[in-house]
Amino acid sequence: MPKIEVPENIFYSLLGKKMTDDELVEIFPVAKAELDGHDTENKVIKIELNDTNRPDLWSAAGVARALKCYETGVIPRYDFFSTKDDEKPSEGRIVIDDESAIGIRDYSIGFAARGKTVDNELLVNLIQSQEKLCTNFGRKRKTIAMGIYRSELIKYPVHYAAVDPDKTKFVPLGMDEELSLREICEKHPKGKEYGHIVSSFPRFPYLYDDNGDTLSFPPVINSARIGAVEIGDSDFFIEVSGPILDDLLLAVSILACDMADMGFEILPVKARFAKDTPYGREITVPYYFQKPMSAATELIEHKLGEKLSGDDCVAALRKMGVGATVKNGVVTVHVPEYRNDFLHGVDIVEDIMIGHGLGNFEPVMPADFTIGRLSPQEEFSRKVKNILVGLGFQEMMYNYLGSKREYIDNMHITVENAVFIANPMSENYEVIRPSVLPCLLESESVSGHAVYPHNVFEIGKIAVKDREDNSGTRTIDSLGFFSSNAAVGYNDAASYINTLMYFLRKEYTLSEVENDPRFIPGRAAYIIYKGEKVGIFGETHPQVLESWGCSMPSVMAEIDLDKLMM
Repeated sequence: MPKIEVPENIFYSLLGKKMTDDELVEIFPVAKAELDGHDTENKVIKIELNDTNRPDLWSAAGVARALKCYETGVIPRYDFFSTKDDEKPSEGRIVIDDESAIGIRDYSIGFAARGKTVDNELLVNLIQSQEKLCTNFGRKRKTIAMGIYRSELIKYPVHYAAVDPDKTKFVPLGMDEELSLREICEKHPKGKEYGHIVSSFPRFPYLYDDNGDTLSFPPVINSARIGAVEIGDSDFFIEVSGPILDDLLLAVSILACDMADMGFEILPVKARFAKDTPYGREITVPYYFQKPMSAATELIEHKLGEKLSGDDCVAALRKMGVGATVKNGVVTVHVPEYRNDFLHGVDIVEDIMIGHGLGNFEPVMPADFTIGRLSPQEEFSRKVKNILVGLGFQEMMYNYLGSKREYIDNMHITVENAVFIANPMSENYEVIRPSVLPCLLESESVSGHAVYPHNVFEIGKIAVKDREDNSGTRTIDSLGFFSSNAAVGYNDAASYINTLMYFLRKEYTLSEVENDPRFIPGRAAYIIYKGEKVGIFGETHPQVLESWGCSMPSVMAEIDLDKLMM
């Protein structure tokens, strides 16, 4: 979960008062946050945010705004947002998108801010907000990259295009040497970290002003001149680029509201696009793009278990900073400019619950009486575990999320039915494991110093795509075991399988494995039960062992326990 560190004076200034640590601990949950620590020596408050759907809360201003709304019931107003019917003047400040960027990094939008001189604490706070949005919400700059520039050095309009990475050069931030865009990817620390996002394209994104002066090479690095914001500056241009327009609009809205709360004057900037968008070819940013959301009072009562009047719902939502009206038994909310997390009526119910206060709901004793018992699946799994332990195996437990490199690449397979996370917080947790075997190999990769033989197993969940299931995926209870020793071979694996199936009283046959790169050809077999493949076992292929850094021969097996139970 995101964590932020904010100076006391900035946070208390935004909040409008000082609060003790005990008071913060008590009120932070209304902002889906908790006090992670308080460095009284350096006067820094550490906050952990518990909701990945609320990037507006990942800043000092966002948390302070939520707490003020809850305590006062006053909804903040921001008059610098344009809408379809009300376009704010941009006074010649324009970002023009060139069609060359389409398909590479499609959009660039932004706004200007002035009127407040930044000191060191405020500058660090702005950079932290920028990084949280780009790293967490923007998937490490893949979908959102943000730059802050010295507006007084810019000759508007600003231009955004895709250019030749070998011919376009500028001095990047943190260096004195002029480099081409491709050289920046190879030599600059930020280029090494983020250059891979665009390096596969024949042309790279580039932001420059009407004088031809460089602003940045998004999503990698700003220029050393216009992009070097310093203490004492008070006039800024904030630009955001990426492939998904709604995400960019939300990121701009969040930072614009944050800076407005800090005392900046927000100046709209018009964006002209090279292709049609749901909002037209031109919009003036910050732009209000959210749609109203509704929930029936019957849904609210059903979910909360308590009847609340329309006025109660409106009052609770106001404490969450959300304007609402009630008509004909339907609560309709006006989504705040800095939020885009209302996807269903249940999201309205959640805000009403928090705004009303959990302590204000009457506790209800459960009406049903049940007796706890083990499920048939659990009883079967425990029987399998006892057999494996009796065979000399040690039980292991692993995470269900991992990287494509671990679950697929290191196994030298192509898994078409693997379930990928749509917006992972980290590449280390981007796939739901399609097999237990990579987890067992990971243990072996760090156990080379231990005395052999190594015998480990796990019974756990795996997930695969399944079009016939309503969710589009299917979860499977899977057994995987792994044995490593200098003399281990196919016969050892077959004897383990035979012993397991004997004690489970399951009649089975074997069939040849024709092509599975995880196993040595001719040294692996499928397990057939009731005419269906339920598992596979055999000698691990040397290429797989090498990918994991393992040097000892091994055998491994995986069995679908759901099918074996039938």
